[in-house]
Amino acid sequence: MSNPADGRPMEAPAEAGVPATGARGDTLDETLNTVEHQISLFWRRARSVSQQLSRQVHPDMEPAAYGLLAVIRREGPIRLTDLAQNIGVGKPSVSRQIAFLESIGLVSKEADPLDGRAQAIRLTEKGEEKMHQVQDARRRDFRERLEEWPVEELQTLAEYMAKLNSIFDLDVLGKDSAARGGAARREGNTTR
Repeated sequence: MSNPADGRPMEAPAEAGVPATGARGDTLDETLNTVEHQISLFWRRARSVSQQLSRQVHPDMEPAAYGLLAVIRREGPIRLTDLAQNIGVGKPSVSRQIAFLESIGLVSKEADPLDGRAQAIRLTEKGEEKMHQVQDARRRDFRERLEEWPVEELQTLAEYMAKLNSIFDLDVLGKDSAARGGAARREGNTTR
């Protein structure tokens, strides 16, 4: 990072768990431990923020349901199976959350235009309005917290986070492929 005021590099605060340059040596294990610590800390804080955001949408909403709303808003009408795959959880968990969201009027199901037997889940007008309000507030919060960072550093952060997410996406895709492969083998439909 750099100090926006004078362009010189800034040391990360010691309480953030990032060692000052040269303070711990530069071994791979020490660096990975620091990365793991920072990701864990970020994940815990993100869970807390998600909890707060979900409560802003509805007082009884679980953070998982908020995550589903965000995906539905971003992707548009989506099948339950695709929604579950998108977030990397099982259909039963997603189905339970969708039933709750439907009961409070935030989502609805409609016939999938590509397959009349399937249903697509979409935000209702009320759901769109609530998500718009909450996500706008979230964006304002990000802007306030990060507006002092140079744009180049924000771009670098976004690139590294995308790179990190793509590594974890491979895990989700791998598990999904393995599950499909296992189902195909059980049905005697293996392909070579």
